[in-house]
This record gives sequence, structure tokens and C-alpha cells, in this order.
Amino acid sequence: MTSQDNEFAKKLTTYLDDGTAKLKAGTAYRLQLARAEALSRLSDPRRMPATRTSTTLAGAGGGTGTAGGGGMRMNAKFLAGILVIVVGYFGYHQWQAYQQLTDLEETDAAILSSDLPIDAYLDRGFQNWLKSSSD
Repeated sequence: MTSQDNEFAKKLTTYLDDGTAKLKAGTAYRLQLARAEALSRLSDPRRMPATRTSTTLAGAGGGTGTAGGGGMRMNAKFLAGILVIVVGYFGYHQWQAYQQLTDLEETDAAILSSDLPIDAYLDRGFQNWLKSSSD
């Protein structure tokens, strides 16, 4: 270690000691027991829990990846999320198609139930107007 590392370590231990000085005795005792348990697991690999087969780094999100043994669970949740999105997307497009069909039916019903004479439907200009208005 360099002198800069030593200086950093001293500052860090000072801050940690200040933080632990304010802890209750029971909390400090439980932390001491947990530390002893963790150190004994490091020295005896047979005492490792059965769910953990490899070591993971402690930190933000530690143990949530595939190295923590939860990889299959995360993949299943991910695939379920993708499935929900795909089903939602498909359902939305089906609903849109149904709405368009309903609108066309209402337009056709309104045109057919209007008071136009039959000759108007046979007129070429009327058919062109219908094609241009539907676009």
C-alpha cells in the first residue's frame, strides 16, 4: 500500500469508529456476531449457504445477478414482462382495427339510411367522392 492508501484507510477507520461509537450496545454486539459469522464462513467454505455457490461482491445490487443464484428467477420475470408488453401491443392493435371497422360500419349505415335516391349511389361522381373522403 502506498502512503496515500494508508492515509485514506486511517481517515476511513476514524469515520467508521465515530459512527460505531454512537451505536447502542445491543446493536454493536449483533454486528460483532455477524462479523464473526462472516469471517468464519470465509475460513470454512463448507459452511456457505446451499443457495450460494459462488462469491459475490457486496454493494449496490450485489446478489441480484446470475452470480447470486437468482439468475433463473430474474430471467423468468424479464420474459414475463416482455410477454405482457407483446400481448398488450397485440391487443391494442386489435382494438384499433375493431374501432376502424366500427367507424366504417357506422358510416355505411348512415349513408344507406339517408334520404338519397338510388340514382345517387349509381352516379360515378358520388362513388369518386366516397373514395376520396374515405382516404
